[in-house]
Order: sequence, then structure tokens, then C-alpha cells
Amino acid sequence: MPQTINKILIIGPSWIGDMVMAQSLFKALKDNKPNVIIDVLALAWTKPLLERMPEVNKAITMPISHGTFGWNMRKKIGHKLRHEQYDQAIVLPNSWKSALIPWFAKIPLRTAWRGEMRYGLINDIRVLDKSALPMMVHRYVSLAHPATQASIVHDYPKPLMIANTPSKKFQLTLNPKQKRLILCPGAEFGPAKQWPATHYAELADTLINQGWQTLILGSEADKIIADEIIENSNSKSRSAIFNLCGKTELSEAIDLLDTADLVVSNDSGLMHIAAALQKPLIAIYGPTSPEFTPPLADSAHIAQIKVDCGPCFQRECPEHHHHCMLKMNSKYILNLIQTPKLNQND
Repeated sequence: MPQTINKILIIGPSWIGDMVMAQSLFKALKDNKPNVIIDVLALAWTKPLLERMPEVNKAITMPISHGTFGWNMRKKIGHKLRHEQYDQAIVLPNSWKSALIPWFAKIPLRTAWRGEMRYGLINDIRVLDKSALPMMVHRYVSLAHPATQASIVHDYPKPLMIANTPSKKFQLTLNPKQKRLILCPGAEFGPAKQWPATHYAELADTLINQGWQTLILGSEADKIIADEIIENSNSKSRSAIFNLCGKTELSEAIDLLDTADLVVSNDSGLMHIAAALQKPLIAIYGPTSPEFTPPLADSAHIAQIKVDCGPCFQRECPEHHHHCMLKMNSKYILNLIQTPKLNQND
């Protein structure tokens, strides 16, 4: 094992929210050694995130899609990376195949949690104590430290992403004289995580009546719920609601989120980005729990109500009533908006 770690390859997670949380690891590594070089190998869709993290030297695109084994391609990538002469690899996914590239690259120190049985591929293997490291960010940050210290991480540096001025094509949409509400109503996990469109519409109506404008951000798949929000809103509000679902690249969504005076979001990747931008944020949780992957920001407020059947962690409501979301109405969220930490920019 090398005595000095000057250059590290991170095998990054596949999902947007997880990659945002991984920035806490990058920051911890830089805190340990400010001059360390950190490269991150990850899927292409996470590259805009990595480009907004000043700790990352280089984002390397993983050409193998999520869930694909790709032995020969992983071998080819590993051999190509040998010339980079990394001192350490830190593998964040738990799968066996995710440990192959650092092994093929002959990186001398390969650090990860045990995950799938990958002895040999990982030579600095850690055994997780979930009670000692209850949050995903704890588990990421602990890998920045020697194994003897890995189970005593009590604090972590919070993600802090850098945004740019929004693209000129959005300048006509953004009214600098109005406060801006940004809604993120999508959820890749499934419909159970979505706060109802009617509730989003009521919230937008109330704030628009107070002089705000509203943007809706999300993927192409989120256009349906965004259209439902507009259809359920007051007819007088509709001219102040802009549906940008499917109309932005991830980099553009980051820049637009940074213009928000308030973000209201389901538990999603955009929620974690808003937190990393330190925007006033209400994160709505229903069938999932914020105990493992909460928004990592002091400016975030978690919205969740207690129900007998939850959190169930199901993609669709097994009870067919969706009480965890339906009973959390817009008045509940409006009350949270008065929380002092959500008014820090007033």
C-alpha cells in the first residue's frame, strides 16, 4: 500500500442525488490533504454535477450503462487508466462489477465497503456498522479516513455546488422583479413519492397571488404532472407558471434552481441539488424516510406527516389511498414557509 496518497480515482454512484451527497466525500478528502487530485469515473448524466464541484479535477465518463456487466469494456477502461498512476481508488457502489476497473487499472490501494463479495478486487475492505453510520453521507465520508477511524464519523462537510448565470434562452422567463418559486414534482422512484398535482397547484396559486412567479423543473417524464399542476391552478395564475420539464439540460436546471427564492420538491435528485446550492427548500417525504438520505443543508426543511402505514418504501401506495401525501395539504407547506431558515434571504 502506498505511504502517500496524491491522486485518487472515485468510482461514482449512478444516481443524481447520490452523486450530490458524494461531494461531502470529495470535500473531506480535500480537508485531509488540500493538494490531492480527485478524478471521478461516473455515468455521463452525472457529469454536469461534477463540473460544478470545485474539488473534482476531472470527470471521466463511464461508457457502460447502469446495470450492464461489460467485462471487456471494464478491462479496456482499466488498462487505459493505468497511465494515470492513481495511488488510491474509492469505490462507492456496492456491486462486484464496480470494483473491476480499479483492479484492472492496478491501483495499489482500493477502498470500499464490503458490499457484494469482492475480496481481492478490494484490498482495503470495510465492514459497515449501520448503527454507527446511519446516513449515506456518513458512509461516504468515512471512506476518506483510515479504517481505524471509519466508524467514528459524526460530522461531514455539506455539499456546496457552484452555479452559473442561467442561459440566455431563459432570460425572458425569469422576471428579476418577482420572487421565484421552483417546483420539482417528479420522482424517479415511483408515483408514491409524488405530492399531488392539486396540492402543488394550490401552493402556486397562493404564492402567485402574493406576487411570485413559478417555474416547474423536471425531466420529459415529468411533463404530465407539470401539466396537471397548471390545469389545476387558478386561471389567473397560469401566466405566471412556466413548465420547463423536458426543456432543460441538467446543467441548465442547476443554474435555474440557483435563482429560486424557494424550492418545493419531492424526494428526488433535484431536491439534493437545491440543497447543495443552499437554497431555501421544502423537501416533501411520503413513503420514504429522510433518515438515510436527507437534504444536506441548513436551509432545508423536511415535510412529512405520520401515517399508520408509513413509511412503506413502496413505489405505489399498497393501501391505494396515498394518505402520506394527500393529507399533507398546501396549508401545511405554507406554514413551513414561515420557518425562519426559509426566510433567510428576505
